[in-house]
Amino acid sequence: MRLPRMGLTLRILAVLVVLGVAVFPLYWMIVTALSSNSDLFAQKARLVPDFSQFGVFIDALAEGKATTWLRNSLMIAVGTTVLSIGLGIPLGYALSRFSFGGKVVVTVVLLFTQMLPEALMVVPLFALFRRFDLLDSLGGLILVNSAFVLPIVALILKGAIDGLPRELEESARVDGARPLTVLTRINVPLIAPSLAATAVIAFFHAWNEYVFAVTFIFTPEKQPASVGIANFIGELGTPIQTVMAVAFMFTLPAVVFYLFAQKHVVAGMTAGAVKG
Repeated sequence: MRLPRMGLTLRILAVLVVLGVAVFPLYWMIVTALSSNSDLFAQKARLVPDFSQFGVFIDALAEGKATTWLRNSLMIAVGTTVLSIGLGIPLGYALSRFSFGGKVVVTVVLLFTQMLPEALMVVPLFALFRRFDLLDSLGGLILVNSAFVLPIVALILKGAIDGLPRELEESARVDGARPLTVLTRINVPLIAPSLAATAVIAFFHAWNEYVFAVTFIFTPEKQPASVGIANFIGELGTPIQTVMAVAFMFTLPAVVFYLFAQKHVVAGMTAGAVKG
């Protein structure tokens, strides 16, 4: 009995170590944000947050900039996630279930787009956006982010649909279901774990994106949090406590979304394709 208990203890310790490594950056953000200038530049680092300095969070929210940045980031991330998944489902289904000329070429091109760095596309996209009056708009950022994340979303969903038995679709067609009904009522529920995974990828890509946001957005009220936090860095000084406070608030929505999506990934993995 000792060996199984020892193995269980080691696994618990390993989980705690991994959890500590993952959570420590968030904890250190709080400690830094809730530190006075004297503690911040002291010889010994402060390991416990000073909650008497909690006013830095209130001041960051009271100014309104952090709230506006977070709202813009949320709109961009949600719009990118919805658009990329909405287009990725039919594209992945077409690549998985239909045979057409150039199918291999399309797949290779989708893979090739993931090799292009964003910085390489800034200049041509800037000219294109200026022509179609998409500069300085959140909709433009949603489009460009969706264009970059759509290929990986489509390929992931293609792989998920490849693993579904065709007999389910054939049975639905025998019952009179149309192709769109087969896709939305049969395939989509069965690939829920892959949909949750692609939602996380799309959301995090748009939430953390900086290059296009700082290039295409000129109005401060339309900037996302990734650009707004960088604006705190100045030539003469940087309010570190404020930066960490806003950065912590910027991190929380992404963590909450990941926990929510992870729940659906687990639920989807335990679901089956059997009629009850």
